[in-house]
Amino acid sequence: MTLIIRSSLIHAAGCYTTTPIRKGVRVAEYTGPRLSKKQADKDYENSSITYLFGLGNGKIVIDGHSMAMFINHSCDPNCETTEENDRIWIKSIRKIAAGEEITYDYCLYDGADDEAICNCGAKTCRGTMYSPKEVRRRKSAAKKKPINSKTGKRAKAKKTRSAKR
Repeated sequence: MTLIIRSSLIHAAGCYTTTPIRKGVRVAEYTGPRLSKKQADKDYENSSITYLFGLGNGKIVIDGHSMAMFINHSCDPNCETTEENDRIWIKSIRKIAAGEEITYDYCLYDGADDEAICNCGAKTCRGTMYSPKEVRRRKSAAKKKPINSKTGKRAKAKKTRSAKR
């Protein structure tokens, strides 16, 4: 299998296959330096774009430096991520045609006020790259925040950095 990077309708650049891929195949490994979440937050404090992927409970992240960092999010993905022996693999969950963009659901789980808007264009798009569980948590938390009597808006949460997961 050969993967290439080229322009994407989802987000800037994307990862595409030049050959068909069958279901259940490891497509790419997410590799790069491993950092503590605390160190990654410090390193990327003023950066709007990161290629971080949380391992295990999210205390360690991989700072993406591989072909996999160009794999975009989709709410209707053709791949999923699996963690095996402290390694992150992107595996196909269906047949993928030659020329098709490789995608997986990022299932983001942190990011404070960052909306993490999704541009996948899928019929089932949920409008965000956050996981369905995180979307529910955020909606519940928003209902609990006090409303400012002067602005009529709810208080904002403290900002943290997003990590792919």
